[in-house]
Amino acid sequence: MVRVVEHAPPAPDEAVRQVLRDLFDELAIGDVVRLTGGASRATWRVAVGDETFVVQRQRPEAERDMAVEAAVLRSAAAAGVPVPEVVAFRGPPDDDAGIATLVTRLVPGETIARKILRDDRFADARPRLAGQLGRALARLHDIDVDTVAGLEPVDALGEYRGRLDEIGEPHPAFELAFRWLDEHRPTPSERTCVVHGDYRMGNAIVDEHGLAAVIDWELAHVGDPMEDLAWMCVPAWRFGSPLPAAGLATRDELFAAYAEESGVEVDRDVVRWWEVAGILRWGIICVMQAHVHRSGVMRSHELAAIGRRVCETEHDLFLALEGRW
Repeated sequence: MVRVVEHAPPAPDEAVRQVLRDLFDELAIGDVVRLTGGASRATWRVAVGDETFVVQRQRPEAERDMAVEAAVLRSAAAAGVPVPEVVAFRGPPDDDAGIATLVTRLVPGETIARKILRDDRFADARPRLAGQLGRALARLHDIDVDTVAGLEPVDALGEYRGRLDEIGEPHPAFELAFRWLDEHRPTPSERTCVVHGDYRMGNAIVDEHGLAAVIDWELAHVGDPMEDLAWMCVPAWRFGSPLPAAGLATRDELFAAYAEESGVEVDRDVVRWWEVAGILRWGIICVMQAHVHRSGVMRSHELAAIGRRVCETEHDLFLALEGRW
């Protein structure tokens, strides 16, 4: 009788080390430190020689191939958008564990928005940060979408309409917003572009000089450039600041920086439509997070706390629909 012995895949930390050994076979690999990350991937910080790298690994059942994210990062860097440098991408076909791996160079700085908006360390950076974000966004939107393989359009409203219907909870404020969005939908933009999809405070690395890098490109897609500008202005990303553009500046200041860099005037009515859509999107995400907790799939104080913010988004929607945005 022949006995078949199944070998378990290497532990995640060891798998990360192996990827780095393949890249840097002559350099000493330091501690592998697990960082926080999304559900579709795990993230580590690792020192190799005198440098530090970020390693992200994504299971093949994730909704989108991480190769698309690697391609967007490279295109963004070439366009002058500050992003972490892609050192290597290893797709599932070359990985016995069926796991895609992205290695980028660590960008020092802070991502916690409340610290960026309040700490003395960033006092000099804050006045210039909104302009830097606007100009970086203009460069991103100038990328030829045909040069980024695998990037597709996304029907954000349709997706979140479906998510809310699946949960089956009544939210009249959200239904009002859906109706308003249907009735006021702008003419489709002739200028479709690469959209980050989650361009906000929290997905920017900031140092004492301002914007150091834009991160978290998992939701990048082809779409209307006004979507990114509007998402920056959604109230949830102001973190208590009265300033609407990411808690840093007025909309006019953000739009002026974008227009100066891109040569494209911002249509405020279209941005308003996308901002209402953004508030609605965040509200439904809060409902989804709470549902995960309440259903017992994952009991979590954090998810429950996010669920409590549904009422905030409903209030924000009423203000936005009244024009007090």
